[in-house]
Order: sequence, then C-alpha cells, then structure tokens
Amino acid sequence: MLKTKNNYIVDEIGKKIMLRGFNLGGWLMMEGYILYAENIAERVFKDKFKKAQGSAALEEFEKAFRDNFICEEDFKNIASLGFNCARLPFNHKLIEKEPFAYSKEGLSYLQKAVSWAKKYGIWVILDLHAAPGSQNTDWHSDSTGEAQLWGNQSNIERTIKLWSFLADVFKDEEAVAGYDLLNEPIVAASALNKFYQDLVKEIRKADKNHILFLEPVDWAQELGTLQKPQDENLAFSIHFYQPLEFCFNTEATPAYPFADRLYKKGMQDNIRHLRDCFKISHELKVPILVGEFGVNSRSNSSGEMNYISDLIKLFGELGFHWTYWTYKAVKNTIFPDGLYHFTKDPEWVNRRGEVRGWDNYCSLWQTHKSEIINSWKTSSFEIDSQLLAALGNQKL
Repeated sequence: MLKTKNNYIVDEIGKKIMLRGFNLGGWLMMEGYILYAENIAERVFKDKFKKAQGSAALEEFEKAFRDNFICEEDFKNIASLGFNCARLPFNHKLIEKEPFAYSKEGLSYLQKAVSWAKKYGIWVILDLHAAPGSQNTDWHSDSTGEAQLWGNQSNIERTIKLWSFLADVFKDEEAVAGYDLLNEPIVAASALNKFYQDLVKEIRKADKNHILFLEPVDWAQELGTLQKPQDENLAFSIHFYQPLEFCFNTEATPAYPFADRLYKKGMQDNIRHLRDCFKISHELKVPILVGEFGVNSRSNSSGEMNYISDLIKLFGELGFHWTYWTYKAVKNTIFPDGLYHFTKDPEWVNRRGEVRGWDNYCSLWQTHKSEIINSWKTSSFEIDSQLLAALGNQKL
C-alpha cells in the first residue's frame, strides 16, 4: 500500500514514490468535447439516445463504449511509456443504479481497471467525477446547471455511503493509490470542510489503508481554504489550467512564453500560487497531486509544449505528483486534448457539420455500429510525440 509520510508518498518499505500519469477522461464519465461534441451532461445525451433507439440499444451502446474506449492494452501502454499512474474519473451512476443500491456490472469496470493496473505495475486513483446531485454546475459533473449535492442531505448521505461501499470493496487492493473523493467542488469552504470531515470518518470505518485525496473549492484551486481532517493518510489534489484561455484555446492568446505584459504577469502570479501550495504542503505535512492540468496542443503553434515542459520541471522542483488531462480525445480545437488524438472525420464525428460527435450516435448507431466501436479503440488514435517528450518520457 502507498502511504503518506509528511509531505511525501511512500511505499511499504518507506521508499519515496512520485506518481506520474494520465487521466482516463471520458471513459466512465463521458464528456462531450472528448468525442468532438457539445458539452452537455452525460445523462442528457443518454436520454436523447434512449428516446431515439430505446433502452436495449442504450445498454448495448454503454457496454460497447466502456469495453472499447479504454481496455487492458491502455494500462499496458501507460506502463510501457514510463508512467506509473492512471486517475480514473467515474460517474456515481456507473455504480449507483438507484439510491443506496449498487451495480455489480458497473463496479466490474473499476475492478478490471485495478486488476490491469496491478498486472502492469502501475497505480490507480479512483476519482468521483460526478456525485449524486452534482458537486458543481458543469457538464463534467453530469450537471445541467445546478450543484444539487449541496444543501441536499439525501445526496450527501448517498455520496458518503457510496464511498464507504467502494472503500470496503477496494480496501486490500495494493494497486489502488487512493481515492479522489470529489472532483472540482463548488460550494462554500466551510460546507466542503464539514463534508470531508464526515466523509473521511466514514471511509476509515471500512478502509484504513488507502490515501484520501481532497480537492479544494473553486475548481480545485483554492488550497488555502482546505482544512486538514484528523487523519494521517491524506493528500491534497489541485488542478491547474492557467492561463485558462491559453490552455483551453477559447480565445486568441499570445504564444508562450508570454511577451504580453498582462499574460506574463498572470503567469508569474500563477507560479506564485503553485509555490504557495508548496508552502501549505510543508506546513500541514500533506503531499500534493496536480490531479489535472493540460493544454490544447494546436500542433504546438503557440508554444504549448514549452508550456507543458516548464510545468513538469516546476512540479518536479516542488515535489508535486501529477496526472495529465487527458489520455485520449477526438482531436478538437478547444479544451485540453490527449496524448492520443483521433484525427479522422467519419460521419459520426462530422467536423464541419452542425451535428457533431456523440450527437450523431443516436441516428447512426444501428447502421454504423461496428465502425463507431472500432473508432473508439486507441489503435485508431495517433500519439502526440511532442506532448510525450514534453511530459518527460525517456522511451521514445
């Protein structure tokens, strides 16, 4: 089992371990842009699909996607490239089919991921990306605009019980580095700290072994607001997409390194923020995982890979663990794309059309099923060798 010791993560003999890897984004919590589509809640897309194709077709689609978008070969690949960690975002609905009732089939995907990680000698971080009611207002928490986890005692209890259930299932799994308890919460800091205190206490009744990763408010950025629960095996997880316009490519920005005065000052402020996180880490004796960071590559036309390379050096200097967002994505022009890109333009991607990406699955599933499934496999994607080099890979 990995453990925390002061502000380090160590193995069972006390050797320091640095976690370096990728998020398996879009697999067990579907996100629109990763499949070249509008960013709508997963449940909205699946409701559309169900209305168009029926319940049986939706079940078939879900199984086919989960069985092909990520598979054992991807875990083998992550290890072969020299990385040792996969952060695994999942929707609570994968496990919780009804309140307080859990799906063996959904759980099997987490179990398979853990077994593959164990086989290839890497670690998995289980990340609750979408909690009951949604912990923030964005699509990636399966929200349609409201964060209904907060202020709803039933949803809070469901979240706590879900983690208690998962902790009991995985308590003896050495390939699990730990549990990322709540992705990018948006709520008052006092409410989040109370929630973590209750959640940590309940998890420890089932699992005293694994590291618990806690994310702060404001999209996992405001680490200074996070109070440390009374537990000796904790880590903090922050996210870093700064400057946001540059990383997401949502508007025209100067190239990195920024000559523009405002962008240059902004980047200096962001670096100071990371150094402040380092100070908090040492003061509280808690290690830090940068659970998400990334950039839209834009073919490195604006210095994106220099940006990533400099971040990796800074994380190394500060002793931060990291998982890049994300492992694979259909190539897009906005939001961080993956180490692997799908660059083709079949009907279900439809790059120049009005209806793009997964929104086409509703109409094309029955006639193009096998082709769509094959397009999800990593073997249909192309590796971004520049990003691989920027991340510090030595096995090119």
